[in-house]
Amino acid sequence: MTDKHYVTPSQPTPGALLALVHATLRERHYSRLAERAYVSWIRRFLIHSGRRHPLDLDAADLRSFLDSLVHERNASESTHHQALCAIVFLYRRVLDKQMPWLDDLARPKRLAHLPVVLSREEVRRLLDALDGTPRLMALLLYGAGLRLLECAELRVKDVDFELSQITIRRGKGKKDRVTLLPTAVRTPLQAHLREVQKQHEHDIETGTGFVELPDGLAAKYPNAAREWAWQWVFPATRHYLHPATGQLRRHHLHETVLQRAVKTALRVAGIAKPASCHSLRHYVPFRTMSGNTSLLPRCGRNGGRNLWKALRVTRHSFRELQVVEEG
Repeated sequence: MTDKHYVTPSQPTPGALLALVHATLRERHYSRLAERAYVSWIRRFLIHSGRRHPLDLDAADLRSFLDSLVHERNASESTHHQALCAIVFLYRRVLDKQMPWLDDLARPKRLAHLPVVLSREEVRRLLDALDGTPRLMALLLYGAGLRLLECAELRVKDVDFELSQITIRRGKGKKDRVTLLPTAVRTPLQAHLREVQKQHEHDIETGTGFVELPDGLAAKYPNAAREWAWQWVFPATRHYLHPATGQLRRHHLHETVLQRAVKTALRVAGIAKPASCHSLRHYVPFRTMSGNTSLLPRCGRNGGRNLWKALRVTRHSFRELQVVEEG
């Protein structure tokens, strides 16, 4: 376990404190996005407080920081809530201190927001404005209901063409799940994987071909990092040097590639909605519900979350999700 007592108020070392925050988040298996966000908020809190040690601060300092977010940055309630959660994590999990004044702080009210949903015609126009790998990834988001990072982090072994299904490993909440492989994606995805396999074979010939493996699998299976089954479905175009092993590895395609492509496609398609990659995933339950209006009362005001829940509660057939409309 990480020693949580080497950072003391008498020796304020922000670098050591942030390193301890990183270590504690990883011990608790937080996602890399959550780790980045929490460290960023804690760093801002320390800077706002004059770089004093957190144990030298009190409720007034925390209120001053949170008030600056609301009044100076006009932060939303979700941003306010995330910043507060990061600071509570710092005190209770990193420093292992139960500050009584943390319970007295007013928490922002979480408001329900409806998701941005595209019509069938808008989805068709959006997909027509995409091409290449971004279009294939967008089809998976739309047809299989994948999240952005779930799509980017797909590995070859998790796509089963025989059973027409995709296995999502360590998705939201670190949970695995299975979804359907859309019929319209099968042929272009197979063609894409043939090209990726040729690239991987060339990497093997040149002494590279490594990818990152989850958890401690690299130690358990030393050769798995070069096996075809563990390669990314959507690999990056360039290698990077892994400093600990000296290996030249390929990362998966960065999620911003698809985000930028979708943003450009929305402009080209003339869609005047603040849509994003996630809007394609939101369309799945709405499309499935189009002929089942009895589900609408179950959805309430919480948008996509309750739509997926309504589908599970009524055991609605997922086979309706298997067909992706072709433009």
